[in-house]
Amino acid sequence: MATAIIQARMGSTRLPGKVLRGLGGRSVLGWVVRAADESRAFDRVVVATTTLDEDDAVESEASALGVEAVRGPVDDVLSRFLLLVDAGSADPLVRLTADCPLLDPAVIAMVVGAFDAGDVDYLSTTHPRSLPRGLDVEAFSADTLRKAGEMADGTDRVHVTSCIYRNPVVFKTAGLIFHPRADDLRVTLDTPADAELIEAVVAQLGDRPPRWRELVDLLRKRPDIAAINAHVRQKQPHEG
Repeated sequence: MATAIIQARMGSTRLPGKVLRGLGGRSVLGWVVRAADESRAFDRVVVATTTLDEDDAVESEASALGVEAVRGPVDDVLSRFLLLVDAGSADPLVRLTADCPLLDPAVIAMVVGAFDAGDVDYLSTTHPRSLPRGLDVEAFSADTLRKAGEMADGTDRVHVTSCIYRNPVVFKTAGLIFHPRADDLRVTLDTPADAELIEAVVAQLGDRPPRWRELVDLLRKRPDIAAINAHVRQKQPHEG
């Protein structure tokens, strides 16, 4: 079995407090924890947050959701993950982020299964990306993360896995590709427009983790919903 690590903090330049925002009767973080649970891929789910006072609320919500929390540096997210490696968490480690409330449990399980079956250090749905942004799942071994921790500096310590997928000579990487491609769509939560779109999706599909195909099908059939956040520019790695 694997360990899910959900990256979460209250701070956000474009939508502060987004991870504890209400959505369909539960917190956004609650949606991500539920998706991890329903994947049945994990024997441990942990929320990785910061030592800032404002993130006491994240730790409290994790406890209310029945999962652990680990707290570490604000700007060195990789170090937060390495705290779990040092504690002996089970391989593989699977990175989820709390701004992806519409994660598909079946996709999570597929990534874990493919990682277990393959001879790779890192496997994801993001390199290359074929699913909507916001259905991101990354799996890697503890040894891989340790090596990344020795190599990474600068923004690579903020983005946790960028040192891994940017060094294919050092690390064996692979990605799952889904058809039909839908990487033009955006269901991640980073701006008020993203929140409006996600709320519209939940109003249509209800309080449950959607399957990726039905999510894409809804957004293709309802271009008015897909257009809500079509103008949003994804922040680049150097922007934090």
